Amino acid sequence: MYENILVETYGAVGLVRLNRPKQLNALNSATLRELATAIAAFEQDAAIGAMVITGSERAFAAGADIAEFQQTSLAELMKGLRADQYEVLRKVRKPLVAAVSGFAYGGGCELAMLCDLIVASDTAKFAQPEINLGIIPGGGGTQRLTRQVGKYLAMEVILAGRVLSAWEALQHGLVNKVVPVELYLEEALELAQTIAARAPLAARLAKDAVNRAQDMSLEHGLGLERSNFLIAFGSEDKAEGTTAFVEKRRPEWKGR
Repeated sequence: MYENILVETYGAVGLVRLNRPKQLNALNSATLRELATAIAAFEQDAAIGAMVITGSERAFAAGADIAEFQQTSLAELMKGLRADQYEVLRKVRKPLVAAVSGFAYGGGCELAMLCDLIVASDTAKFAQPEINLGIIPGGGGTQRLTRQVGKYLAMEVILAGRVLSAWEALQHGLVNKVVPVELYLEEALELAQTIAARAPLAARLAKDAVNRAQDMSLEHGLGLERSNFLIAFGSEDKAEGTTAFVEKRRPEWKGR
């Protein structure tokens, strides 16, 4: 089905690998479209509880496809097709884990930040170098990076081209963990499998509350949390979870 990605499943985890090795997994329109399609399919698959997006050891994604950008007109960009693919990923309700090694530049950094958790290899490098092309980040980089690392470091990355090492990214809260390069995908899959084993409805509700917390006042965020808590409390999974706990057995989640 796909020319630019590889799709696999590991139990309850869906894995999508960017697969444009000659271009260091640069994100052209076709790749973004295929990625959004694959993730949307996993989103609809009841057997999948979490997803992992990765590239190769050398490059998660080295940015947008500059050759395609050179040939793209303003009118074409204004149609918003690339933005539409990012929106598909942003609106995914199941947890998304990025497994990042090597270059995560430009659109690659933005793609990683779209995910809910990031596992980085010790060779990972994060950057937003769009200013070198006379443009600015257009896939959420100015907003998500600022929220994660703060205004001043984000300014240095975006205006001066500073590259963050994996350890710097960890220090500033951009990634969850840094592991040796030979283990980064294994760690990401293990993390995703741990999440996929949890109650599906509760995981979606918790993800929604955490993600929206950044855009709300504390008062409104607490209101949303309360609302999502009540939905979870009234679910079949809550009844199963509490019963399984009392009976000292593993719960059998229904996702409802």
